[in-house]
Amino acid sequence: MSKKDAADLMQMIATVLDGVLNKDTSDNKYGFCLLVFEKEGETGSRTNYVSNCERKDILAALKEVTGRFEGQPQQSGRA
Repeated sequence: MSKKDAADLMQMIATVLDGVLNKDTSDNKYGFCLLVFEKEGETGSRTNYVSNCERKDILAALKEVTGRFEGQPQQSGRA
């Protein structure tokens, strides 16, 4: 898949996801950030994202989840 195709697909996913999450809200209550990366991609240039939030809100959410990941022992299995 080309980078352009991946970007177009991510935009379509974001539109659908935002519609589902915020279908019954008038104030876009739910935010999201979709991270997409090549598993074997070059470090520093492999992650792309799409979101319905401002960058500062994404950064706050990423810091929160990073803190959770770093503070919890390694787990296996599925939720």
